[in-house]
Amino acid sequence: MRVITQKEFGGPDVLTVADAPEPHPLPTEIVVRVAAIGLNPLEARLRNGEMPLLGEPPFVLGWDVSGVVVDASQTWRFRPGDEVFGMPMFPRAANGYAEFVAAPALHFARKPASLSHVEAAALPIVGLTAWQGLVDLAGVTAGDRVLVHGGGGGVGHVAIQIAKALGAHVITTASGGKREFVAGLGADEVIDHTAVDFAEAVRDVDVVLDTIGGDTVERSLGVLRRGGHLVTAVAESEPGLAARFESAGLRFSGVAVDPDPVGLRGLAALAEQGELRVHVQETFPFDRIVAAHRVLDAGHLKGKVVLTV
Repeated sequence: MRVITQKEFGGPDVLTVADAPEPHPLPTEIVVRVAAIGLNPLEARLRNGEMPLLGEPPFVLGWDVSGVVVDASQTWRFRPGDEVFGMPMFPRAANGYAEFVAAPALHFARKPASLSHVEAAALPIVGLTAWQGLVDLAGVTAGDRVLVHGGGGGVGHVAIQIAKALGAHVITTASGGKREFVAGLGADEVIDHTAVDFAEAVRDVDVVLDTIGGDTVERSLGVLRRGGHLVTAVAESEPGLAARFESAGLRFSGVAVDPDPVGLRGLAALAEQGELRVHVQETFPFDRIVAAHRVLDAGHLKGKVVLTV
């Protein structure tokens, strides 16, 4: 099979297509013929050596995949021919930038018929981050006021829709160019962070979901009502943050996303009900991985970038 690998840290040009043996499943695992691969900004940071998660090269990046089961001989959970999507093994290497992936069956769910493989591959990491933050950690319920920072990005645009499906009043920050996009996802209020200070414009929020980090987290202290909860996907390791929130009568949590079949099935159900869609900014064929990573490096994504296999 073909894989995308790298022998050194660096820019997008270090990524190359190479041949590798097809994987074989261990007990409880399946083999998936990959149809599409979702790309994430995290993978650009791993590629250039900014984060040491996978150790030294060579390695194969990638976690978000959608495809068709070709070998389920080691598990009862799926059969050959089943269409599945998932985020296997994260944060350990899943070798997702490949034509075939072997991983625990429990790390996948059946692909919703309402989503293409491209859309399904775009969903797991961003969708599970938003789901685990809003549903599992914050316990958002009908009538809550939820502020989503970075509503136009991968996690943010899914979080808006999950919060709306839960019955929340959703406020989001986004640049002016993304106003129509996030409003179309169901946001009740859109704050252009390039023109308005959200810390002055928002009050009495029950839950903040942060995808930005930096001073955005501390500046969110003033928008939460007493007993409110800030969940961050990017700043959970900053020392002292939890203590500052707790001293103000607030809750603080960091969400470190992990494989979750319950969450995957929840996302699939929302998609089937027409309450969740995934925006794919751009798709690239497998052998144009360098161009795809250049888009990741450029930042300011609207939704996701996906490779087709």
